[in-house]
Amino acid sequence: MKHPFLERIARGPVICDGAMGTVLYAHGVSLEYCVEEVNLSNPKLVQEIHRDYMASGAEVVETNTYGANRFHMASHGLEDKVHRVNVRGVKIAREAREIAGLPVFVAGSIGPINRPLEPIGQITYAQAADAFREQAEALLEGGIDLFILETFSNLRELTEAVKVVKNLCGLPIVAQMSFTEDGSTVMGQSPEEIVGALSGLEVDVIGVNCNIGPQLTLDVLQQMMASRPDMIYSAQPNAGFPQMVEGRVVYMTGPDYFADFARSYVEMGVSLIGGCCGTTPDHIRAMARAVGERKTAEPIREAVRVVPKPESPREAAPAMRELSGLGHKLRGKFAISVEIDPPKGINPAKALAGAAMLKERGVDTINIADSPMARVRMGCLAMAYLIEKQVGMETIVHFTCRDRNLMGIQSELMGAHAAGIRNILALTGDPTRLGDYPGATDVFDVDSIGLIGILRRMNEGFDMVGNSIGQQTSFLIGCAANPAHENLGWELERFQRKVAAGAHFVMTQPLYEIETLDRFLEKVSDFDLPILLGILPLQSYRQAEFLHNEVPGIEIPKWARDRMRDAGESAQRAGIEMAQELLLEARDKVAGVYLMPSFGRYEVVAEVIQALEPES
Repeated sequence: MKHPFLERIARGPVICDGAMGTVLYAHGVSLEYCVEEVNLSNPKLVQEIHRDYMASGAEVVETNTYGANRFHMASHGLEDKVHRVNVRGVKIAREAREIAGLPVFVAGSIGPINRPLEPIGQITYAQAADAFREQAEALLEGGIDLFILETFSNLRELTEAVKVVKNLCGLPIVAQMSFTEDGSTVMGQSPEEIVGALSGLEVDVIGVNCNIGPQLTLDVLQQMMASRPDMIYSAQPNAGFPQMVEGRVVYMTGPDYFADFARSYVEMGVSLIGGCCGTTPDHIRAMARAVGERKTAEPIREAVRVVPKPESPREAAPAMRELSGLGHKLRGKFAISVEIDPPKGINPAKALAGAAMLKERGVDTINIADSPMARVRMGCLAMAYLIEKQVGMETIVHFTCRDRNLMGIQSELMGAHAAGIRNILALTGDPTRLGDYPGATDVFDVDSIGLIGILRRMNEGFDMVGNSIGQQTSFLIGCAANPAHENLGWELERFQRKVAAGAHFVMTQPLYEIETLDRFLEKVSDFDLPILLGILPLQSYRQAEFLHNEVPGIEIPKWARDRMRDAGESAQRAGIEMAQELLLEARDKVAGVYLMPSFGRYEVVAEVIQALEPES
């Protein structure tokens, strides 16, 4: 007989649930806590979350066991509880199903071990297989209906897990890989390679989950389905890219946007549709209603956000000192800066050529990002050194607290100063769990405010604990601000703390209308800090929708998105014109502009700044 899950999915699209960790986090469970252990310490909360997803229309709920393997549990001192956590996770989900009284399938969730495997790490694939076997046996004992193996970025690791499960039982297997924004896995495998390997193992459903949002997930699935249209496919994307709001990780992509993509997934033939990090019962409810397969109910209970109260701002710092060439420029002339991302490999040729071209077009400084979105790139300090020495342009280095402890931060800053780098934009940085190495370790000994304080102390001639560093540094210290933040009061309070810590200039997130800038300038008029206005010229309507819905910190007004839509094939021209219009409106209100080219199209931002040239 055919398994009931396979019979159901053959009849039409099936809605899966969304994130468990995100909702637990919203209920006050710390990001640093082992969320799988909540199966033991607060099973009622886990059960209520399962019931919320069922009420929202989910026909498949995943057990809270994603990281319940011996390696992950050992990092929390819980390796002796692997069996209990997995069995209890299944029982909680089954109890929720019994209470809900709905025909819901309970899927045993297994994730990667999230530790480096051979030959990079010390853990062998045989040891990983033993860990998967231990977890799978416990899930089977608990009574699951199927397996979902998810968020794997290493194809060989996933194939080992699939083989283990197949040797244990004949339950259906959903096997899902995680991709980067480039459309390949962290290990470099293409969607076609993934499909070829997994179809050869005769898994029942092949899919994409985590890391990327709805739009990029759709792109990857299109490639998968083109290679093997006879397979069954699944999609469980993240709710876009996350951002830090009031000290908490928040995903900005809303339920309505997910609903639109649910329709797109169904139209292209995807059979299992749900969500991953950042998605909630509201997202699943919207998707289920869009698909039209299930009636939905009201949530069991509302999630309660626990938000730490920010500290009171300190007194404003003295006005900016003229510390670098950029510092002099900001005090008198309109400064033009352009962002260049370091390469993902070891060849800096494209970035150097781009910087040289921008120098010829009148750009003053080059911004160097520090592995943005927690994706591995060439080091920002090395890239800045190459541009300053080989191109002869001053740089602004985006320096984050993510990858360096207090010793590393100060050591690298001293080295940067010795190499001639003077301009530093102090940033907290995106958590590594959100990038292409989710098993990597975050540091965050300090945040951006603490980093500004360290830079200020170095300018006074001391490290952060008061030891002399021999002489004063001359860093120009920048801070970031988001004038379009939905909680502008919180943003302004944090801005005041950055100023008090010692910031000399400000760089804004990308803006698209002058009214947003004017409101911000009115609020910060008491601070004598030069402001560089962020402008990201839009390339297409699709990009505008993606940035607005999936990228944290970017708000694109509806009129601007409509203008890009109406422009059709002339969308890139419309994007350039909008950027030029904003630039001219803001020219007399800010100290300069900070341009962000999309997809490395430096010629586009070069055209934008032509608007500043006097008419002949």
